Amino acid sequence: MVKLNSDTQYIRSLRIKKDEIPSYNMFPYNLPVVRTFRDLAFHPNVTYLIGENGMGKSTLLEGIAVALGFNPEGGTRNFNFSSYDSHSKLDQYLTVIKGAYRPKDSFFFRAETFYNVATNIEEMDAQPTPAPRIIDSFGGKSLHEQSHGESFFAAFIHRFQCKGLYILDEPEAALSPLRQMSLLARIHELVNQGSQFIISTHSPIIMAYNLAKIIELTEEGMAEKSLEDTNHYSIMKQFFEDRERLLHHLFQ
Repeated sequence: MVKLNSDTQYIRSLRIKKDEIPSYNMFPYNLPVVRTFRDLAFHPNVTYLIGENGMGKSTLLEGIAVALGFNPEGGTRNFNFSSYDSHSKLDQYLTVIKGAYRPKDSFFFRAETFYNVATNIEEMDAQPTPAPRIIDSFGGKSLHEQSHGESFFAAFIHRFQCKGLYILDEPEAALSPLRQMSLLARIHELVNQGSQFIISTHSPIIMAYNLAKIIELTEEGMAEKSLEDTNHYSIMKQFFEDRERLLHHLFQ
């Protein structure tokens, strides 16, 4: 099994129907990522969407996922529940360009609503049905009986499979730095098994994978960056190289 390339990747690019946007003065169309959007070509293996809070990373990722048929709160395309109907209508103005090949597996992982996915799994498994338990594909242990980080990792290790399309929104939220590095190893393993990832993150560790494209979102627009040229990396580097000086300015 080999990693995907430009001829075999599942998701090729993304466009926004700018002429159909009702108003750039209302949410979510007033977000910087929408106002300054240009056609986005995805990397065959891993594409990172990064930027400061409020740029619209998670909203764009949600729009992509919903446009592909995922539940707004996460899970597979078979999950159909709503704890709180708060997702935007951005998906209606997105055009996702697919490749000729289809993934054998797919999952939308959203850190802020993964608890709701875990609850829905327990509710579905409690129904009288001869079908295999859903939780078995997550390792067999209730996600609510694990720490937040452990339940995240159960999805990454047990649920994710080869030849998959995985959309991850801030997967580092409950992971220690060591676990973040373990997630990088898992991403690499799955990439080598023909999987494609689209990831929104704030973590310089998570975005350090080399078979990837990093798209940084700012008020001015979208730009492809190397890890070392991102604001996230620069700030963390400055902090650890001259912590006392930065703390001095912060506490003044």
